[in-house]
Amino acid sequence: MLEKYTKEFSYNTKLAVPVIMGMLGHTFVQFADNLMVGRLGTAELAAVSLGNSFVFIAMSLGIGFSTAITPLVAEADGAGNKANGKSALKHGLVLCTILALSLFGIILLSKPLMYLMKQPEEVVVLAMPYLDLVAFSLIPLIIFQAFKQFSEGLSQTKYPMYATILANVINIVLNYLLIFGSFGFPKMGIVGAAIGTLVARILMVLYLWYLLKSKKKFRDYVTNFNFRKIEKKVMNKIIGLGFPSALQMFFEVAIFTAAIWLSGVLGKNVQAANQIALNLSSMTFMFGMGLGVAAMIRVGNQKGLANFSELRRIGQSIFLLTLFIEIVFALVFLLGRNWFPTLYLDNADVPNMIDNATVISLAAKLLLVAAFFQISDGIQVVVLGALRGLQDVKIPTLITFIAYWLIGFPISYYLGLHTDWGSTGIWIGLLTGLTASAIMLYIRFNYLTKKLIVEAE
Repeated sequence: MLEKYTKEFSYNTKLAVPVIMGMLGHTFVQFADNLMVGRLGTAELAAVSLGNSFVFIAMSLGIGFSTAITPLVAEADGAGNKANGKSALKHGLVLCTILALSLFGIILLSKPLMYLMKQPEEVVVLAMPYLDLVAFSLIPLIIFQAFKQFSEGLSQTKYPMYATILANVINIVLNYLLIFGSFGFPKMGIVGAAIGTLVARILMVLYLWYLLKSKKKFRDYVTNFNFRKIEKKVMNKIIGLGFPSALQMFFEVAIFTAAIWLSGVLGKNVQAANQIALNLSSMTFMFGMGLGVAAMIRVGNQKGLANFSELRRIGQSIFLLTLFIEIVFALVFLLGRNWFPTLYLDNADVPNMIDNATVISLAAKLLLVAAFFQISDGIQVVVLGALRGLQDVKIPTLITFIAYWLIGFPISYYLGLHTDWGSTGIWIGLLTGLTASAIMLYIRFNYLTKKLIVEAE
């Protein structure tokens, strides 16, 4: 019985690993920034957290919207229709560029909100110049996402991974040179980290386009675009899939961003601890994201073939694989919760010793909660990927809104600010919301696939 699911593990893993590495690459940029900035002090770490909280919201909309390209390309590939695949990429690029420019402008207009959010003043002052540059880096990042989602729609997941690895190497080198002023470079602190991120993301999109253009099987897809010929029907299809997908990711990222802001109300040490736990959790979340893309590709292909029994079996095999992986991560968080936070802060920093010790202690408590939501978080994002492969986006959007904002956030707000639970209470709310999302999304997948199988018979 189990073997009909486990026999898919090898291919699912082969498809997902490059995506996971690419996703980890995005997170590793933040991880590298946090590790290096943490050496400057807890105020600087909190400032990066606050600045990124604005960027994460915008990034979630951009990345979520771009996922509309993958199922369209996967379906076209399954049906052997190359023209539709190229059309999905061309129109996706146009829409992603417009969205990226709009999000950059919105972030700049939103900057004054920092002064109204009861955040520590020293943190806001540090965050302002950092935010300008990281917000601008969203433009190349979202354009990169369009090419990435296209490549993954053709089941070619390794090329975006190569581009992301290159970006990480560039980011870490520039961080080292510009944050600390190494080898005669100016010492720029967290602004240096922002410059590293911006340069890395520009080179990342250029390198991915070069990789795709240089491969014969992709060249016709990614060259000779006729941008003067834009079809309203294709634009509407991408918007119809992309907008709900963007909202799904927005609802989840926004509740984590709300956790950053609620933590900021409790003080800079709580905010720094929240940033450490969030950064570690987001890295393990990328495994779920990668498997979610694998689910979207494989379900999209089976939809193109109209093989719904196989679609359901393949989807459930990826859910089972995700469950096993997330249980391992839960154990890692439980066992390492007291050690992981020490990677971010300098224990030998005498002036900040008390603050650092407080942050490490708080982060360890948050990682205890994070250990349990590994499973919920992984399952919900993979089922969401499978539903996107089915091009079912509207009901899942409503489900994510209910789970995060009608269930999770009120619990985070109440336990965090109105009880002695503090930051741990905020994270209990996150756990509750993720669990509700995972359960409701799985019920939706189960219902839809059974219905499709019956209708096809």
